[in-house]
Amino acid sequence: MDLVGSLLGSVAGYILPFLFVLTIVVFFHELGHFLVARWCGVRVVAFSVGFGPELFGRNDRHGTRWKLSAIPLGGYVKFAGDENEASAPDTEALARMSEEERAGAFQTKSVARRAAIVAAGPFANFLLSIVIFALLFGLMGRPEISPRVDDVRPDSAAAEAGLQTGDLILAIDGVEIETFSQLQRIVTVSADRPLEMQVERGSQILDLTVTPRRQELRDRFGNVQNVGLLGVSRSASPDDVVVRSFGPVEAVVEGGKETWFVVTRTAGYIGGILTGRESTDQLGGPIRVAQISGQVATLGFAALLNLTAILSVSIGLLNLLPIPMLDGGHLMFYAAEAVRGKPLSERMQEYGFRIGIAIVLFLMVFATWNDLLHLSSL
Repeated sequence: MDLVGSLLGSVAGYILPFLFVLTIVVFFHELGHFLVARWCGVRVVAFSVGFGPELFGRNDRHGTRWKLSAIPLGGYVKFAGDENEASAPDTEALARMSEEERAGAFQTKSVARRAAIVAAGPFANFLLSIVIFALLFGLMGRPEISPRVDDVRPDSAAAEAGLQTGDLILAIDGVEIETFSQLQRIVTVSADRPLEMQVERGSQILDLTVTPRRQELRDRFGNVQNVGLLGVSRSASPDDVVVRSFGPVEAVVEGGKETWFVVTRTAGYIGGILTGRESTDQLGGPIRVAQISGQVATLGFAALLNLTAILSVSIGLLNLLPIPMLDGGHLMFYAAEAVRGKPLSERMQEYGFRIGIAIVLFLMVFATWNDLLHLSSL
């Protein structure tokens, strides 16, 4: 009974939140491809959430097979003229098609239409993120705490730079700072990088240079992140705390800003890996996503929606990487076709897809290995 209870607890605590988050993100990504393909006159053969054997599905009036598949780690939309789920062209099938059938094939559309169909998936992810953030801001508002320093830890980066209790931080690198959360966001991604800080101290305006120190930070669930820290705490005064509410238009604007922040932070981390400034130990795969989903679900449905929005941005950006097999790889091929005036050769595309498969498999194995190391450290 203990084993059964443990299994049921794992399903309810980790697997169900993971499936909720991933299914929403994947569905909207593929829905972006699907809708733009329909608008461009492409016949959609299948719309699948998940890979592998079909669990159940149905055909719509246009002949598209909508299905849920057994491996819930992604999804795909298969178009007429595709050889597989990665949209590699099926030249033999295209040659056998009638003129009417070829008119509905993905490969017979213009470069601009094919590019629009491919880009629609990541775009749908970004749009989903904006909608979720806007919904949360509109319904719940947002607590905002003044960027006033309440305490400075001795021997910290802040103490070294000369920050003092009561200082009000006005700007960092020319960017106006309105909340303590905004301050944290800039500092955490700026480890070991000097920041020009404008501070109000009494009636004086001071210019200070502070370099956040890279430190390991463990959250309430035991997860460890390497982030930049100043060594200051926020003000606890009620006068420095306000819950800001948003109207519908304001909520959408704030949702866009929040999505852009996640985009820039994620892109900055990827760039940091490529330049050697960031460690790859923060890269996670399905196991880490499942673990975090379960942890966040304990904080409430709003927190789980917030995670869904963040993951949606990450999936959108990941798919835009110029790796053959991903959306970004297809867009790279279409850019080359637009410049050359004709598609790349079938052999070149085949080599590209093979390289892309190898890279994606390597990233999956590497991320899973990171996940296992992360679990063993808890």
